[in-house]
Amino acid sequence: MRVPLSWLRDYVAVGMPLDELASRLDVSTAVVAAVEHRGVPDLDGNLALFRIGKVLEAGKHPDADRLQLCVVDVGEAEPYQIVCGAWNFGVGATVAVALPGAELPGGLVLERRTLRGKESAGMILSERELQLGEDHLGIIVLDDGEAGTPLADVLPIHDVVLDLEITGNRPDLLSVYGVAREVAALFRLDLEPPPGMDPAREGDETVKVTVEDWEGCPRYVGRLFRDVRIGPSPAWLRARLNAAGMRPISNVVDVTNYVMLGLGNPLHAFDYETLADGEIVVRRARADERTLRTLDGVERALDPSDLMIADAKRAVAFAGIMGGEETEISDTTTHVLLEAANFEPTGLWRTSERLRLPTEGSNRWVKGVDPYLAEHAAALATELIVKLTGGHWVGHTDARAQLPERPVVRFRPERASAFIGLEVDSEEQHDILARLGNERRDGEYLVPSWRARDLWREVDLIEEIARFRLADVPFTLPVRREMMGRLSRFQRLRRQVEDALVALGCSEVYTPSLVESDSADDALRLQEPISVELAVMRTALLPSLVDAARQNADAGNERIALFEIARVYLPRRDELPEERVRVAGILEGGFLHTKGVVEALLRVLHVDANWMRSEHPLLHPGKAARIEAGVVGELHPTQLDGVWGAFELDLDTLFARVPERIVYEDVLTYPAVLQDIAVAVREEVEVGALVDTAREAAGPLLREAKVFDVYRGEQVGEGRKSVALHLSFQSSERTLTDEEAAEARGRIVEALVDRFDAALRA
Repeated sequence: MRVPLSWLRDYVAVGMPLDELASRLDVSTAVVAAVEHRGVPDLDGNLALFRIGKVLEAGKHPDADRLQLCVVDVGEAEPYQIVCGAWNFGVGATVAVALPGAELPGGLVLERRTLRGKESAGMILSERELQLGEDHLGIIVLDDGEAGTPLADVLPIHDVVLDLEITGNRPDLLSVYGVAREVAALFRLDLEPPPGMDPAREGDETVKVTVEDWEGCPRYVGRLFRDVRIGPSPAWLRARLNAAGMRPISNVVDVTNYVMLGLGNPLHAFDYETLADGEIVVRRARADERTLRTLDGVERALDPSDLMIADAKRAVAFAGIMGGEETEISDTTTHVLLEAANFEPTGLWRTSERLRLPTEGSNRWVKGVDPYLAEHAAALATELIVKLTGGHWVGHTDARAQLPERPVVRFRPERASAFIGLEVDSEEQHDILARLGNERRDGEYLVPSWRARDLWREVDLIEEIARFRLADVPFTLPVRREMMGRLSRFQRLRRQVEDALVALGCSEVYTPSLVESDSADDALRLQEPISVELAVMRTALLPSLVDAARQNADAGNERIALFEIARVYLPRRDELPEERVRVAGILEGGFLHTKGVVEALLRVLHVDANWMRSEHPLLHPGKAARIEAGVVGELHPTQLDGVWGAFELDLDTLFARVPERIVYEDVLTYPAVLQDIAVAVREEVEVGALVDTAREAAGPLLREAKVFDVYRGEQVGEGRKSVALHLSFQSSERTLTDEEAAEARGRIVEALVDRFDAALRA
């Protein structure tokens, strides 16, 4: 919720320092995500150089067809001559002027300049030049004003906007008046009455409203306006909408948005002439109704559960979400039907989610709008429509069921102090609750209608008192009186994995479990995804890590090494997916670098692994290996620029191979006999299989066997390779003789020849 300070001041006298206001709201009410300064800098008297001007003369520049030469009264002894490029005004117009020396938003300082031979002293301003809007084709034409009046008196040319993050339980704060009510309570300030007063009604026409679904729509206020003139809203209204984050459209539509932002009750306006029989019917969609083209030009399917606004013949709007294209306000509209209603949140939320159509209005309805607010909203909108369009209010109806009663909550002050942990005087407690709109009644409180969905238990009222005293809560840790529980085996081993990978230079990342697509065709797809990008429950971690590495590389980061421990969701027929916890990593560097990281991790866990050749869609062909727990390899060059390695391991499988206890083995003091052999084998023979066979053939005397060279060339022949093994023979009981080592070596060679048709090389 964007709250312009100039608008907030209409309802409460905000005089405290901005930092204090933002800090107090942030602690007690809602997160202040940003404090944005908009418009003209308010420094060194700069605002005084922006004034209302009266155009005394206006005509074509003698030497430039596209420029207008104007003489403007700015309240000084002599008028100013100003050259202007806009033509949407003439003699007698009231305009916004910046004098020489004025600093515009963006830092431009105006000077007297000569344009095509004519001096220009200042600038006649457009909305964009003041950051009041996007219009820059024409200058601002004001309704009226005395020449020389400070422009800041009639337009918010300098403003501060509080960007608040409102939680779902506080829909009352989705309005400027709701925030003003909160500020008044926090700082003990007077709050102005809600804006809006009904003007005199100029007719008594019947407004036909039929509500067929009172549960979905407990209240519907309809008002009819005749002889409305559609046009642009005045500059002050457009400026407020822009500052609050909404685009101005036309005076009637802008009024509905202004009232929604100001009071929190969404409104809608229909072109009355387009409604069959001038009737409004609130009902569910009918079986024979297929689609409705909404204001955004999209044809949207209807469902029988959708609450619709209809006329005598067909549906014309999704209630509380978006109106239909056929009944929208246009430049030719002269008669307007205004809707100020109240809609039930849950059903409206289902429709909004099904349509994937969140709007400013639906965001408020699904959180719960005060059902008693519709009348105030209708009054403010009526006042503004009559004032800004010249229309006549000629008809009114208020169709309503039994509106919900305000909750009555028992309250005991002594429990509040016990819950909060601070001694809060009972009178102060009652004062805080009263400032928030609660009415005291003999040990109970009548909750205000705008908080009826949030305050319905005693502890809720206690929380209201607590958030007003948060600044007094000491920053201490709770006293630990008991020590129970310990980490499970899985938790301990997971922490070992995290610590080991961090020690190896990797940084942990968190990526969403929901992805746009997945390589598994049967991956679980959400029926109602949050967005298109978050629609499928992933079956692997590596694709997400590739995206994370790409973002880091694009940002210019170097030495990228990332890992993630998270769940994947493996599909099972007619069942919920199987959840597996995996660790995955991606590192700059090739296969051997990544294999070294995984081997170091395995050593930390005391796990032996059998390495086998493998394939993986994200890995380079011929540079991918598999162990019992997962896959390791070099990333395919089409995935990322440069050379990268990646791995993904299943933690349950990995931890099953971790020994329950580590058995100490004495250090061998007898010397080892070292020998090397080289054998030629077929290209498809895996090197790991040669090492495993050597260990099996030699038995316990072979302490170490590792590959130190692989050669391919004419000397071994086509389709074959030479693998050199380094062998270390050692006994824990005695010094081995050369004959014993030679015998073990012979068994290794014999086994390799028998199993792999190996040829011993000299």
